[in-house]
Amino acid sequence: MDDVRRRLAEERSTTLARLASLTADHDAVVAASLDTNADDEHDPEGATIAFERSQIGSLARQVRHHLAEVDAALERVDAGTCGTCERCGAPIGAARLDALPAARLCIRCAAAG
Repeated sequence: MDDVRRRLAEERSTTLARLASLTADHDAVVAASLDTNADDEHDPEGATIAFERSQIGSLARQVRHHLAEVDAALERVDAGTCGTCERCGAPIGAARLDALPAARLCIRCAAAG
């Protein structure tokens, strides 16, 4: 589990950096929009600015969700339950954990939906 913990810690660090980058991008778009016409509907650049804000916001939500998954996986490592499927209790294969260290489900349960 030490390797899984290390990979999760690296994933957490990378995810935090990605979130910081997206936050900076969002702040830059918002700051840039302050100097433009506030009427997105009639401003030719307004739709693009609104789209960029929305897209960055969506990406940030996905990254926050991933961060929560990584944190939950680290808690499972600490609790000694990492590598056990949350649905059926079977072991999550090493190859799956290698590919997706925050995996909660074995391949069979993940495929079943």
